[in-house]
Amino acid sequence: MKKLLTLIFALAIFALSSQTMAQENMHQEGMIKISIIYPNGEGKTFDMDYYQEKHMPMVAELFGEALVGYGIEQGIGGRTPDAPVPYLAMGYFYFKSVEEFGAAMGPNALKIREDIPNYTNIEPEVLVSRVIK
Repeated sequence: MKKLLTLIFALAIFALSSQTMAQENMHQEGMIKISIIYPNGEGKTFDMDYYQEKHMPMVAELFGEALVGYGIEQGIGGRTPDAPVPYLAMGYFYFKSVEEFGAAMGPNALKIREDIPNYTNIEPEVLVSRVIK
């Protein structure tokens, strides 16, 4: 039993350190970050459960080995405590280069775009940026 617990503990530590290393790799200088931002407004809807559990994993799978990592954020406030949230959500993807992003996105763009109505009626804004620090 003691050996089993030691093995489980070692696997948990390995999984956490691997996840931390993957997150650190995403923020390396020169990495390409694709931010998909969903602005808030009257009549705007967003299904975070669908986005988190179905859409983003599907996109990550479509991007395959080119994808370094991805993340999801949910808007909860604005500039001041009483201000409405300006963005309902943001998803982001990390790639080593713009070329790798283009190669991954090109053949999958239509499938990704067709899934958007399953979780939102918002036309997302997209920002392609380079990680500086």
